[in-house]
Amino acid sequence: MQSNVTLAFYNQNAQSFTDSTRHVDMSALYHEFLPTIPPNGHILDAGCGSARDAAYFKQQGFSVSAFDASEELAALASEFLQQSVEVNTFQQLDRVNLYDGIWCCASLLHVPKDELPAVFINLQNALKPNGVLYVSFKYGTTERIDHGREFTDLNESALSDLIYACPKLSLIKHWQSPDQRPGREHEIWLNALIKAAPEK
Repeated sequence: MQSNVTLAFYNQNAQSFTDSTRHVDMSALYHEFLPTIPPNGHILDAGCGSARDAAYFKQQGFSVSAFDASEELAALASEFLQQSVEVNTFQQLDRVNLYDGIWCCASLLHVPKDELPAVFINLQNALKPNGVLYVSFKYGTTERIDHGREFTDLNESALSDLIYACPKLSLIKHWQSPDQRPGREHEIWLNALIKAAPEK
């Protein structure tokens, strides 16, 4: 589960975090992810934060579900998305065969490294056959605390290990990108698209 330290940060800073992230241009990532999802498909925005991305997906005609571990963020996100956003964690995700796509943008990076394998199994189980998972992590190899939040950084090798441990998941592609927020361009992100196996 997200640590109390990280959760406390988001609950105490929910409004300022929402304000600082809601208008970031994520179109380059949408262009990678959305073509893999069938029209009107069901997308889960997992760790949705401000619900910026969930709202965009909804505007494009997709069916959207969303959750966040922070009660305060989920409340703001529900208001913005005009639908209920669950308070939930990746560790509590227990859906099966439900989503055409799962979007984990800058959210899995708060899961402790030793809990990521079980979380990837949860994500695998929640995807429909041929469903697609998008994930992003800050690029690196360390677990660290930065400005009151805990982060798990990953490189390609560590990400590949997580995917290979999931029998139904395979990597479509991974790539690096700079942070889209002003003044943060020096921060590098590792992005990946991952596909669930077809039905047997």
